Amino acid sequence: MTTLKQLSDMSGRRVLITGGAGHIGRIMAETLAELGACIVLLDRPGAQLGSIQSDLMHQWKANCFCIECDLESEKERNYAIQEIKSDGKGLNCLINNAAFGGATELEGWVTPFETQSLATWRRALEVNLTAPFHFSQAFAPELRVAKGGNIINITSIYGEHGPDWRLYEGTEMGNPAAYAASKGGLAQLTRWLATTLAPEIRVNAISPGGIFRNQPKVFFERYVSKTPLNRMATEDDFRGVFAYLASDQSSYVSGQVISVDGGWGVW
Repeated sequence: MTTLKQLSDMSGRRVLITGGAGHIGRIMAETLAELGACIVLLDRPGAQLGSIQSDLMHQWKANCFCIECDLESEKERNYAIQEIKSDGKGLNCLINNAAFGGATELEGWVTPFETQSLATWRRALEVNLTAPFHFSQAFAPELRVAKGGNIINITSIYGEHGPDWRLYEGTEMGNPAAYAASKGGLAQLTRWLATTLAPEIRVNAISPGGIFRNQPKVFFERYVSKTPLNRMATEDDFRGVFAYLASDQSSYVSGQVISVDGGWGVW
């Protein structure tokens, strides 16, 4: 009999997490390190990767390697790919988590549709869609021969649903077209890769709902009112789905986009 503990065990398996210094990236790393995985954290220059590495090694005795990479740059992506491949340790799981989320002060981003810029559109698609394609293609040879080889893409509810603009009224928050389009593209890339890389590699995606990060009170209240579970998410709400998809718990699951949104998308 195979036990759940055996299916969850990732000892000796190597996981690459892009956007590893972010809120979600850190939770991924902690979760999979707890299951025994070796962790490769990738994030842009200046990200606080060292402190996360130290914490993983201290708490879980995890083998953790960090690499800086600006995912907007094809040259830097190629360098990172070669750096990871060069030690010959292979890869069991690729998590395309990094995202271009922009900021309210970024020109042509959180602004009316008529003034959203092509420059920020291109930047968002480069990070949110082109980089996952590039990494999935580059690491497919390693994943094909690895035990439990799989890819996990992080999409968004806004890659599946149109924005309700009433949520944003009276705030400086927004919902740029490029973010939605790139995340929707990533969901479809997930399905395309799932059939293309089968049967050796499983490919799935997680579609997170809104995570509470001190958003304006009016936005928070409106968002919660649309959510059946009557709250926004916390990072801890994602630990279970990370463990499920990365490990052999989901060995017969591929091509799925799993919503973790408190029921937000069922209306």
